[in-house]
Amino acid sequence: MDIQIDVLIANESHVKYVGTILETIAIAAKVRGTGIAKRSPEYVSQKIMEGKAIIALSGEEFAGFCYIESWGNKQFVANSGLIVVEKFRGHGLAKMIKQKAFELSRSKFPDAKLFGLTTGAAVMKINYSLGYRPVTFGELTNDESFWKGCQSCVNYDILQRQDRRFCMCTAMLYDPKEHEEEKEEEKK
Repeated sequence: MDIQIDVLIANESHVKYVGTILETIAIAAKVRGTGIAKRSPEYVSQKIMEGKAIIALSGEEFAGFCYIESWGNKQFVANSGLIVVEKFRGHGLAKMIKQKAFELSRSKFPDAKLFGLTTGAAVMKINYSLGYRPVTFGELTNDESFWKGCQSCVNYDILQRQDRRFCMCTAMLYDPKEHEEEKEEEKK
């Protein structure tokens, strides 16, 4: 199946997809049986309006989504809500969306550490290819607002019982300073 998909930074014209985005996330969470934090329509609309979301479209048909959010006084940026509609899976779309979210994060917050939480091996592989590494939860933001977002996840009780040190998710981090040091080492 040859499909043309555009992956772009979402804008106000894409707010009309918010219901579809949230429904797609809810279906994926149910099918996978894993934790995906729920977001309100207002929150997702806000990310789109702020230019902090990536949307994938096949013509006018919704194909995928991801958004970014800064935490801890802009010292950390999370890429969250990655979703690809089932019929568009298997074409590398998740990787294209994550790449675009990575580029958006680096352009808006060049000094911030980028992170994500995931239970999916495919997302871990994508993150690793972008330069992320697995880390302990202690290396992530301590911003309480971020952790409140986990409350709607089915695994929140695990996170709480473990004092935010462990959960079903794998934490992955991209630290731009580490990559600057690697580039300096390569020059030597």
